[in-house]
Amino acid sequence: MEGTLTARDKVGVQDFVLLDAHTSESAFVDNLRKRFNENLIYTYIGTLLVSVNPYQELGIYTVSQMELYQGVSFFELPPHVYAIADNAYRMMCSELNNHFILISGESGAGKTEASKKILQYFAVTCPMTESLQIARDRLLLSNPVLEAFGNAKTLRNDNSSRFGKYMDIQFDFQGIPVGGHIISYLIEKSRVVYQNQGERNFHIFYQLLAGGEADRLAHLGLERDPRLYKYLSQGHRAKESSLNDKNDWKTVSNAFSVIDFTKADLENLFGVIASVLHLGNVCFEEDPQGCATVPDTHEIKWIAKLLGVCPSVLLDALTHRKIEAKTEEVICPLTPGHSVYARDAMAKAVYGRTFTWLVNKINSSLVNQVGHAVSAPHSWLVFFNQDVTKKTVIGLLDIYGFEVFDKNGFEQFCINYCNEKLQQLLIERTLKAEQAEYEMEGIEWESIQYFNNKIICDLVEERHKGIISILDEECLRPGPATDLSFLEKLEETVGAHAHFQTRKLAGPKGRKRIGWMEFQLLHYAGEVTYCTKGFLEKNNDLLYRHLKEVLCRSSNRILRECFLVAELENRRRPPTVGTQFKDSLGSLLEMLICKEPSYIRCIKPNDTKEPSKFDDFLIRHQIKYLGLMEHLRVRRAGFAYRRRYEHFLQRYKSLCPDTWPHWHGPPGEGVERLIKYIGYRPEEYKLGKTKIFIRFPRTLFATEDAFEFSKHQLVARIQATYKGRLGRREYVKKRQAATKLEAHWRGVLARREVQRRRWAVQVIRRFIKGFIHRHRPLCPDNEEFIVFVRKNYILNLRNHVPKNVLDKSWLRPPGILEHASDLLRKMCLRNLVRKYCRGVTDERRAMMQQKVVTSEIFRGKKEGYADSLRQPFATSRIDEGDIHPKVLQLIGSEKVEYGVPVIKYDRKGFKARRRQLILTRKVAYVVEMAKIKQKIEYSALKGVSTSSLSDGILVIHVSPEDIKQKGDAVLQCEHPFEAVTKLVMLVKKENMVNVVQGSLQFYISPGKEGTIVFHTGPEEHIYKDKSGQLTVVSVRRKS
Repeated sequence: MEGTLTARDKVGVQDFVLLDAHTSESAFVDNLRKRFNENLIYTYIGTLLVSVNPYQELGIYTVSQMELYQGVSFFELPPHVYAIADNAYRMMCSELNNHFILISGESGAGKTEASKKILQYFAVTCPMTESLQIARDRLLLSNPVLEAFGNAKTLRNDNSSRFGKYMDIQFDFQGIPVGGHIISYLIEKSRVVYQNQGERNFHIFYQLLAGGEADRLAHLGLERDPRLYKYLSQGHRAKESSLNDKNDWKTVSNAFSVIDFTKADLENLFGVIASVLHLGNVCFEEDPQGCATVPDTHEIKWIAKLLGVCPSVLLDALTHRKIEAKTEEVICPLTPGHSVYARDAMAKAVYGRTFTWLVNKINSSLVNQVGHAVSAPHSWLVFFNQDVTKKTVIGLLDIYGFEVFDKNGFEQFCINYCNEKLQQLLIERTLKAEQAEYEMEGIEWESIQYFNNKIICDLVEERHKGIISILDEECLRPGPATDLSFLEKLEETVGAHAHFQTRKLAGPKGRKRIGWMEFQLLHYAGEVTYCTKGFLEKNNDLLYRHLKEVLCRSSNRILRECFLVAELENRRRPPTVGTQFKDSLGSLLEMLICKEPSYIRCIKPNDTKEPSKFDDFLIRHQIKYLGLMEHLRVRRAGFAYRRRYEHFLQRYKSLCPDTWPHWHGPPGEGVERLIKYIGYRPEEYKLGKTKIFIRFPRTLFATEDAFEFSKHQLVARIQATYKGRLGRREYVKKRQAATKLEAHWRGVLARREVQRRRWAVQVIRRFIKGFIHRHRPLCPDNEEFIVFVRKNYILNLRNHVPKNVLDKSWLRPPGILEHASDLLRKMCLRNLVRKYCRGVTDERRAMMQQKVVTSEIFRGKKEGYADSLRQPFATSRIDEGDIHPKVLQLIGSEKVEYGVPVIKYDRKGFKARRRQLILTRKVAYVVEMAKIKQKIEYSALKGVSTSSLSDGILVIHVSPEDIKQKGDAVLQCEHPFEAVTKLVMLVKKENMVNVVQGSLQFYISPGKEGTIVFHTGPEEHIYKDKSGQLTVVSVRRKS
C-alpha cells in the first residue's frame, strides 16, 4: 500500500485512515472522486472496504486477479473485494474461527455483485474435491434463482434485492468448502400486490410469461402479455427494455436443473406463481345487502385447479370470514373492501411462504450433496456430517442499506432499525479490535468518544416501551385501532425521548418538515421521517383463518409444507411482522457476534447508472447514512498507521546507514534506530511489542517521499553494479560460446569442403566421359552431359535472341544441337516477322508499298538510293494551306494527292524558276503562285527520265502530238525518289521511268530537242554550257 503514496495527489490514498483532514467530509469525497476518476473503485477504511459501483466492466475480476490476491498480506496489494475474501479465508484457516462479511449499501450500489464476486473467488481459489463440484455449482446457481424470486425493478435499480440474505459457506479443517446455508430476511411481500409508478413485481412473474414454453403456460392458464394481470401492470413497466426476461428464464431454468428440483417440484412451484397472477385478477362486486360477490368465477376455477382446492370452498373463503368464539364458529360475509384485503393477504402469504420454501429447498440440495443435515425447522446452522468440531464458516450478509425516501413507510422503518443494530455491532467490534490490538502491543488505551446508538435501538425494540411493542399493542388491542391512534400512542409513550419527534411535539421550525401522520427518528446517520399510514396493516399481515384452512387442505405439495395443519390447532395469534423481524434480527446478531467481521460498504455514484459520472450530493448522502465518517473517526482516534517491525524495516531500511543493506539484530531495535535517524518526534509514534504505530499520516508521507528519493539513488547504484556484473558474465559466456562455435563451425566447413570436392570430382568424371561419348546416341554414359549442353545452350540463347528481323546474329550451337538450333532460328525469325507485321499500321504499310516501287525503279541504278531507304516518305511536302486558293479553285474537285516544291528550268534558256509540282489522281500540275504554268494529263505522259547520279533532276516527257503541251518539263527536286514514286503510282504505267547515264534528250518544241549532260565534280552545280546544253554536276557519294 505504501508504494502508491507517491501518486496520492492524482489517485488519492488507498486507505482513508491516511487522510490528514480525516474529519472533513469534503476531503473524504475528494479522495473518493480522485480514485473513481482513475477507475479505482475500492478504498479501505482500515479493514473496511468502500466500493463504488462503476457501472461498467473494468477487467479486474479475472482468474489472474484472483490468483494475484491469493495468500497475500491484506495491505500488500491495492484494495479489492478479493483482498477482503482472501483475508477472511486465511484468518479462518489459520485461527480456525468463524468469519462473516457484511455487505451493505443503497439499492443499485452493487451489493449483490460484490457477494457474487466473493463466491466466485472462493469457487476458484479454494481447494476443491471432485465430489464437491456439484455442491459448489449449486451454491453459485442459487443466486439467479433467488434473484428471480426475490429481486425486482425499482426506480433506483433494475435488479434490486427486495429481501435480506445471509449465506454461510462451510469449510472443513483443510479449508475445503463442503457446503452452505442461506437465510432470508423480510422479503417485501407487499410488492406482490402493489408496485409504485415505474416499478415492477418480482422478476419471476415476467420471466415465466416471456420465456415459459407454450404448453406450460397453457397448463397454467396464462397469457404471455403481462399487462393482462393486475399484479404486474400497476407500475406501468410490464415491458422493460433494459431487462431480457426471456434469456433470464433460460438461466433460471438451467439453475433449477442443477439445484436438483424435480419435475413435480417445478409444477407445484409454477402452479403457485400462476395462482398468484390469477388471484390478482379476481374482482369483487357488492350485492344489495352490501356483501362481496364474485361475478366471474373463471379465475377462481384456475386458482382452485392450480392449488388443488375446491373452487366453491375457495370462493366462500374469499367472500366470508370465520369467527370463533370459544366453542362456536360464526361465518360472516365480507364487504368488497374486506374481500380485496383477504385476496391480497392470501397472495402475499402464499408468495412469502413459497419463497421461504424455495430457500429451504436450496439449502436441502446443498446438504444432501455432501452429508446429512441436523436442523430444527427454524435453526440456521447446517452440519454436513457428525464431526462438527472441525468445521468453520464464512458468512456473507447481503443486507439492505439505510434507506431514506421522500415517503418512508413500515419497510424503511424495519430496514433502518436493522442498520442501527448493525452499525452498533460495527462500532463495538471496531473499538474492541482496536483496544485488543493496543493491549496486545502494550500501548496505553485512550478512551474514544463516539455516538453510541444503543439509545436508538432501545427506542425501537425495548420491551413494552419500544416502538415495535407499541405497534404490536395497537394491532392486538380490541376496538378500532388506526394508524393515527398508533401515532398518538407513540406520542404518549415515547414523546419525551430525545431522538423521537412528531408534528405535535416539534417546535415551529420542525413542524414544517413533519406531516400529521408522520413521526421522525434521529438515527446515527441523521433524521428520517416515517409515514405511519399502513403501519398497522403491514405489521399485522393477517391471513384469515378461513383462507388458512383452505390452503392447509391444498393438494399442492409446496403449500402443504408451508401451511401446516398444526397451525390451525394453535389458537394463539401469530407474531406480528415487526416482532418476527426483531426476533430474526436478534438471531442474526447472535450469529454475527460469535464470528470475526469484515465489512464492505457499497456506494452508487449516480442515479442514472452512467459510467464515469460522480454525483457529489448523492455520494455525501450515502457517506452520511452508511456511517463512514463516524467509522473513520473511530478508526483514526488512535494511530493512523501500524505495521509489523519486519515489514516496516524491510521497506525503509535504505534510509539509515546502520540498517542498510542488512540489519542483523532484532527488528524492533532496527526500527528504533531507523526512526531516530529519520527524526521522528516522540508524539508522532509509539513502539509496541511487534509493531510500530504512527499517529499522523503526514509522518508516513514524509517517510515515503524520502524513501522514493533515496530509491532512485539506490536503484542507479544497484543498476550500475548489476549491469557491470551482467556484462562481464555475458562477455565470458559469449567468449566461451564463440570458441566452441568456431571449433564446431570449422569442422562443419571442413566436412562441407570435403563433400564439395568429392562431388566435384564425380561431376567432372561424368562430364569427361559424356564429352568423350557425345557423338553417340543418347545413353547413360553421355546422357547427363548432353542434357547439360542442351540446357546451357538454351539458357545462353535466351540472352542472344535477335531483337528484330534485320538482326541476323545467332548464337553458334554445339554440333549435337545444330538441327535444333536451325529449327529454333526459323521459329524465332517467323515470330519476329509476325510481331513486326502485326505492329505495322495502314499508313506505314502504304509507305512500304511505295518503298517497294522505289526499289523496283532505282535499286542499283541511281546513287543515293540506299540513303533514301532510311528516310520515310511523306504524304505530301506541301500543306494544302501553302497552295494558292485560286489554284485550288482551278483544280476544282480533284483531290491533291501529293505536292512538292521544285525548280523548273526553262526549255530555251534553262533559267531556274521556283514552282510547285502538284499531283492529283489524273493530272500533274506545275504551278507558279496563282497560275498553272503547265498541266500534264497522265494520258499524255510518255515517261520520266532521271540520271544515275545523285542529282535531283527529273524530266517529265509528254507526247509531241499533244498540241496543248509546250514540251517536256525539266525539274529539280530535293526528294526525287519520293516524287517519282508518287507519280508512277498515280499514273499506273509500268516501265515509264528511265534512269540514264551521261546525258538524256528532252522535247522542247515540235522538231526541236534539248540535251542534259550529267557528270560528277567536287561540288554540285547546274549551268548552261557553251554548246547550249544543260550541264548537271553532282558530287559522287561514297558507297
